[in-house]
Amino acid sequence: MNTQTRSGEFAVQPGGYQAFIPKPLPPTPALEIDAEMQALLSKADRALGRLDGSIRTLPNPDLFIFMYVRKEAVLSSQIEGTQSSLNDLLEVEAEIFDNQHPRDVDEVLNYVRAMNYGLERLAELPLSNRLIREIHSVLLNGGRGGNAQPGELRKIQNWIGPQGCTLKEATFVPPPPQQLEDILAQFERFLHDESLPVLLQIGMAHAQFETIHPFLDGNGRIGRLLIAFMLHQREILETPVLYISYYFKKYRQQYYEQLQSVRENGSWEAWLKFFLQGIYEVSQEATETSRKIVDLREAHRKLIAEHFGRVAGNAMQVLETLYQRPFIKVQDIIDLTHVSYPAANQLMNKFVDHGLLTEVTGQARNRQFRYGSYIDLFN
Repeated sequence: MNTQTRSGEFAVQPGGYQAFIPKPLPPTPALEIDAEMQALLSKADRALGRLDGSIRTLPNPDLFIFMYVRKEAVLSSQIEGTQSSLNDLLEVEAEIFDNQHPRDVDEVLNYVRAMNYGLERLAELPLSNRLIREIHSVLLNGGRGGNAQPGELRKIQNWIGPQGCTLKEATFVPPPPQQLEDILAQFERFLHDESLPVLLQIGMAHAQFETIHPFLDGNGRIGRLLIAFMLHQREILETPVLYISYYFKKYRQQYYEQLQSVRENGSWEAWLKFFLQGIYEVSQEATETSRKIVDLREAHRKLIAEHFGRVAGNAMQVLETLYQRPFIKVQDIIDLTHVSYPAANQLMNKFVDHGLLTEVTGQARNRQFRYGSYIDLFN
């Protein structure tokens, strides 16, 4: 027997299992925006405004986005079971090869590439199903999901549930593949609906995407990327500095339960309150991180000005690049400042002597140095 909720219909399929067919958004009856929802919306909006403002006041915002994007990439991937940490990712990007690195670090690298690719493409193409497929192709390129048809909508039924469960035992079965085109066309129309408060629209779009589950793999990560892209497209956040996956990972069980409750009970309001609380909490934390970055930079500039003498100018140049790439080699200093190898080596030693950098490879040659106090702000 088919059962209906405000969010859609559980419909019996030829194999005897029930798949969920979501209704188009916004929901009917309309969202009930009560006093609690209004207060959360207001709080989340203000927190995002403060975050956007605090990033814009950074001396060079583009330098600092590097780490925020990587933090989100690590956390979003960890929700899906990857083991790689922020430090693993940074070391692999710095070409520090260590047998101890988890093998899934490539998936996190792909998340970073997908985020950057999507932000570049948004400058010329509105958020759409076409763009989502392109981003999916980057996300799954060569990683664990490389055989899961990157960029292609699934052509078979997928399902969500405990490992090893069958279709009939699944916790949730998304819509059948033959209905995806129509459902995604409705979804795309909703992405451009400007009749709702933006954060409510983004929260609903994320939940709806997770429900549609249009790909064989990578749906969770794409759904979380969608939040960043919508915030950017609607000019709420100029730069992707919100690591919302921190909140979803911290309350992972509740996150999944809230999404399931939307499908089973049509409880959009409860999900949106959970989502808005997350936007508020993570915005507060990301703003605090940006304040700590400013304080750290000022303290380290002061230290360099007071203790580095004639080479303070070159040292300031090196310090600035560390906010974008917190691992550095002597050759990087040569490329940056155009000094001789002995001079670059001496400068590196000054950074180490004053506790700004730590050597991490333990090698005599091709040594790499880590700007730990900056990386630690994101751990």
